[in-house]
Amino acid sequence: MEVSDEVAAFFAEDKRRQTNYAQYIRDHKAFYSLDRGDGIETAALHKPEQPDELLIQAEEKQTLEKALASLSETQRRRIVQHIILQMSQQSIARKEGVQRGSVCESISRGLANLKKFLKGF
Repeated sequence: MEVSDEVAAFFAEDKRRQTNYAQYIRDHKAFYSLDRGDGIETAALHKPEQPDELLIQAEEKQTLEKALASLSETQRRRIVQHIILQMSQQSIARKEGVQRGSVCESISRGLANLKKFLKGF
């Protein structure tokens, strides 16, 4: 493909600069690693949260708090223990001195109530 002399000169100059830069890196051993452990890769990957994202998160948190408040005390306590604290249903039942089946049913009904509540939003 033929190009004008100016374009050819531009490409030649660009190639020369790339070669010079590569030589500079080799000569000065200016190699950088993201595995250094100084947090540079973390800072590069995690962008600061934007105000609109923070507002959405606050609204979602408020909605979830309202939804949890709409449950009975027992359902709320058992859902928090099972889902957030990741306790087994058996350990919740043992802690409360009830049958595992009642804990399971309470959690199921509580989740159904949460689903109904959140459909309105």
